[in-house]
Amino acid sequence: MNLRSSWVAETGQTREDTRLTQTPTTMVNPVQVRSGITPGSYDGKYRLAGFWMTGASTMTATVSEGRAVIQGDISQGVYPVTLPASEPVTFATGDAQFGRVDLVTLRIYDNLYDGSNRNEAKIEVIQGVPSASPVAAAAPPRCLPLYEVLVPAGASAGNGGIPWNTSLRDLRTPVVAVGGILPVENAVLPGAYPGQYQDTANNQFQRWDGGKWVAYPEAVGGVVPSSASTALGSYVGQYRDGTNGELQRWNGTAWAPAFRGGYYNDFSDAGTTKSTTYTPNLTDTVKTPFSVTFTAPASKAVLVHFGTRLRSNTSTYAYMALRLTQGTTVVQEPSDDYAAIAASDTLVSVSTHRRLSGLTPGAAYTLTAYYRVNAATVTAEFDNCFIRVDAQY
Repeated sequence: MNLRSSWVAETGQTREDTRLTQTPTTMVNPVQVRSGITPGSYDGKYRLAGFWMTGASTMTATVSEGRAVIQGDISQGVYPVTLPASEPVTFATGDAQFGRVDLVTLRIYDNLYDGSNRNEAKIEVIQGVPSASPVAAAAPPRCLPLYEVLVPAGASAGNGGIPWNTSLRDLRTPVVAVGGILPVENAVLPGAYPGQYQDTANNQFQRWDGGKWVAYPEAVGGVVPSSASTALGSYVGQYRDGTNGELQRWNGTAWAPAFRGGYYNDFSDAGTTKSTTYTPNLTDTVKTPFSVTFTAPASKAVLVHFGTRLRSNTSTYAYMALRLTQGTTVVQEPSDDYAAIAASDTLVSVSTHRRLSGLTPGAAYTLTAYYRVNAATVTAEFDNCFIRVDAQY
């Protein structure tokens, strides 16, 4: 029978039984765990202090204390290891011509599987092959890499040794108990199950959705924080807090303002017309034609507010109305029914508003001001014109 147990049988419990049945850490599948180092530091300031390595002399480094787990093959179980006090490791002299990359590891020797006649855990330096482009050797089975160390050509105790500040590449990765939130250091590895959580090196909380890590607010439909501004959206309709404080919505390809507008334009250079039909041009000013371009919201509707200061005479009306276009297509011509109008021989302020609906979401539209007067014998004056467009939701 393949089913294993521990602390049940009166006799016959093997080391393999114990390794296969002990409480697991971060899983990679239903049986095996991720090899790695338990997180934590003495002052709580660092995610991962265990097995930290620093240079101690020209060719010797010190590996600090720590705890780790090393997963064997699926039938071998997981090996827990502890280093209760720091330990020195020494590197061989560099090659005369080429540099090499050595691999510092936690290695398990188990005679049952490797025929080594050894049963022990060791901090071991696996020496690389000198080369013009050196790479580290592959880690053997039951081995957890800690650091890569670049040993320059000619490095020795009497020749400057290893430049520790530039030669170390940290390979350590943390593990936590099953269900724990994994603090990420160095390599970002796939999750084992949907609903697993991790805290990334840039302080982003993420959830494994079965295929990728997604920011936690994305997974629950919340607002993605501005600290995750480089993250792409996960679905159309997702929201985030933009870096400029603007609420944004993921449209499937990019983040766009969640609430478009308001759009606004105005001018204060007075102009006149004697045209009895609508015209976009006024004389005595360079500010016409005068328009506002806006993007239609998902609701397909906007509220338009426009107005002017105008003058004609007490018996002749002057009109300001809007023409709506989409590109070169006229959607709606200016109309007296929706105009701002007045008949006055002194300047008066008039304005009106209306709702435009049935627009195409995401399409660009333009509202252009048009003007006219009832009688060609009267000069109508328009000043301080404005147009404002607000999305309706």
